[in-house]
Amino acid sequence: MTAKTMGSKPTGPLAGIRILDLTSVVNGAYGTQILADQGADVIKVEDPGSGRGDGGDIMRWAGHLPEGAPRGMGPIFLTINRNKRSVLVDMKSEAGKRAMRRLIKSCDVLASSVRYEGMKRLGLSYEEVAAIKPDIVFVHAAGYGSDGPYAGEPAYDDLIQSASGCADILGRTDGQPTPRILPTLVADKVSGLFLSQAVTAALLHRERTGEGQFVEVPMFECVTSFLLVEHLYDHTFQPPTGQWGYQRVINPNRKPYRTKDGYIGLLPYTDKQWDMFFQAAGYGDLIQSDPRFADYGTRAKHIQELYGLIEKAAATKTTQEWLDILKPLSIPVVKTNTLDELPDDPHLKAVDFFEGYEHPDLGAYRLMKPPVKFSKTPSNIRRHPPKLGEHTDEVLAEVSAGEEA
Repeated sequence: MTAKTMGSKPTGPLAGIRILDLTSVVNGAYGTQILADQGADVIKVEDPGSGRGDGGDIMRWAGHLPEGAPRGMGPIFLTINRNKRSVLVDMKSEAGKRAMRRLIKSCDVLASSVRYEGMKRLGLSYEEVAAIKPDIVFVHAAGYGSDGPYAGEPAYDDLIQSASGCADILGRTDGQPTPRILPTLVADKVSGLFLSQAVTAALLHRERTGEGQFVEVPMFECVTSFLLVEHLYDHTFQPPTGQWGYQRVINPNRKPYRTKDGYIGLLPYTDKQWDMFFQAAGYGDLIQSDPRFADYGTRAKHIQELYGLIEKAAATKTTQEWLDILKPLSIPVVKTNTLDELPDDPHLKAVDFFEGYEHPDLGAYRLMKPPVKFSKTPSNIRRHPPKLGEHTDEVLAEVSAGEEA
């Protein structure tokens, strides 16, 4: 992979916005990286660790580094902290408190995933921060909303998946009642997306009115809302008209389908697409004569049997044969990739999804390009993920000069 040159300046729509980033791990850090990719100057404040451990964002220490690489630059840290500058500040010390006041004055947004009681102990409640910078957008990534009985409790992806109903979904699919956590940090990443959207909305309000505000982004509520878009289902009505869970989605036969030599993702959707698929699969007469599959309503009631027929049909041809047959018919189909195959996916290669860079200390590494495409103000990657405290002197000199001016 050829090493790509870093951008020299921000080109995204948030260029000129400065964010003081007190988030860590994945939730907030993922959200602030999205904003950094879109042009914001994100100042990542990290703690020296109070003499215990290595200090800094804990994600620095997860994963395996290349031999000879400096510590504290773990792989997950790299994927969610590019385009940021790291400032090492002991926020409990008097010098650190002075530095924080100068930083706050220079910023448009303060984003934090520190528990709010901890922010208060640091002298960084919304009221105290707004006294320094009245129009600040203060965004707090909380575990649980401050109006409920769980307010202030610690929250991590595993806990929020358990509390939100996410852990119940697989059991409704396969009939095994044991709750299971999805093997991805879905709660952290969904909450990070909510956070990035909340920041931009609050900045728009400030642009229109001059007002800053306190914004709370609670993981539990965000993830439960995300999950129940489809799975509230018949419990949308009071009294309920049926079950929890969107039937098509919790169907155990909704899965990649085995072909003669691999797997495909396949979803005929309209009446016409179903007719064409089963005609191509050799089931045309059955589908046309079977009242269970006559229209959307009857198919929905018999979705498990319908997907079972797809599974049987898929096994009769190779993956490429299915792609060659179904794509010209505009029937939604795709080859199922393993993680190992993603770098060679023709579409991802064509859009340069994986970009190679040369880090001065780590050597060659790759990142995923910002996926959202702005025609006038494109996002860009212009800074390597920072070493712990790499920009402390640089940033504090900037805010000191600004204060003197």
